[in-house]
Amino acid sequence: MGGVKDEVAPLGTAEVIAVGSELLGSTRVDTNSLFLAGRLASLGIELRAKAVVGDDHARLASVFRTALARADLVILTGGLGPTDDDVTREVVTGALGLESEEDPAIVAQIEERFARRGLRMPEVNRRQAMVPRGATSLDNPHGTAPGLFIEHGPHLVVLLPGPPRELQPMFDRLCERVLVERAGAARLHKEMLFIAGRGESHVEEISQPIYSRWTAEKPPVETTILAMPGQVELHLTLRSQDAEAGARRVREARDELAAALGRDVFSTDGRSMEEVVGALLRGHRRTISVAESCTGGLLMSRLTDVAGSSDYVVGGAVAYSNDAKTELAGVPPELIAAHGAVSEPVAVALADGIRARTGSSLALGVTGIAGPGGGSAQKPVGTVAIALTGSGLTTHVRTFSFFGGRPQVKFQAAQAALDMVRRQLQTG
Repeated sequence: MGGVKDEVAPLGTAEVIAVGSELLGSTRVDTNSLFLAGRLASLGIELRAKAVVGDDHARLASVFRTALARADLVILTGGLGPTDDDVTREVVTGALGLESEEDPAIVAQIEERFARRGLRMPEVNRRQAMVPRGATSLDNPHGTAPGLFIEHGPHLVVLLPGPPRELQPMFDRLCERVLVERAGAARLHKEMLFIAGRGESHVEEISQPIYSRWTAEKPPVETTILAMPGQVELHLTLRSQDAEAGARRVREARDELAAALGRDVFSTDGRSMEEVVGALLRGHRRTISVAESCTGGLLMSRLTDVAGSSDYVVGGAVAYSNDAKTELAGVPPELIAAHGAVSEPVAVALADGIRARTGSSLALGVTGIAGPGGGSAQKPVGTVAIALTGSGLTTHVRTFSFFGGRPQVKFQAAQAALDMVRRQLQTG
């Protein structure tokens, strides 16, 4: 069976191939690659590419050969079942020019698994016991498909079952037994900054002159910008053989960018906006309520997604119609008639009204046009008025113009409302 050889070069790069025609449809998502990316990064192995391939022998063989030519480590997930469309084992065996033989121990394990349920093992399950010569099988206590790892010259090929509950513990055991020894001394160090209140181009304008200097360092700090409506992320990575120095350098880089971007940085530890706001509310001994219209409950949902949010969330209302704004939050009908439902005076009235009804110390009022219809020349789709009111607090109210479809407008509105609370509490 294959073993780790001291003279083999460390694994520096990897590619992941997710196998399964169902992953090419619209109902199934490849989550295994996300798990594997995190585990590989912790080992300092750079994930260079990910691919999804259907249950097609020729296509999978082509993708596998390409990955093997480019990466030190190739991981294939799925396609290890007993049916004819489970082709991963056969494709890899053929591409590597290996012969397979049935492992009686694996057959016995599969038979025992069926017997525990009072069933006979179908003969088709014997396919799962076929092991390429020179390969090492990986036990699967959570399913019938064992995994495999194969040393092929300087390369390592790993075959894992598709179900995450089977794949994840199997890969973690492989990390402990094989990959941690083959990964070498280099490790990948990561830091991140989450930013609100600035668009991608504005973040780039401030940060690019800073991070561009780092590319000449040895080893370099690499910077990636990820943008979504309502949030921009900066991800910093550094691959170093000196764990202490690498971690320190990437933290310094993070802090330099954070100082340049100032209060727009809301998280440097991976916490979401709602987690940051929740911690601030708890730390300041403040409570909050919400009266929201266009966000349709999304704002309250995000606040209460945080464990322990009952410490600071009092309650709220989805005041969608004009009548509901009056009945649930006490907004005067004449105020709506004078200024329109989507207006700063109505947003303030929503916040004041829900605060009076719940007794919270802070309150948010949100009203807007999420689209795709309902806009006008004066108030186009994406117009949202947000107000924050509270005891001993100067009222904050602002009208925003958001872009995107209905889900994007709703998210940006909730994000901006939470950010309004964050900025107020960090100032106060």
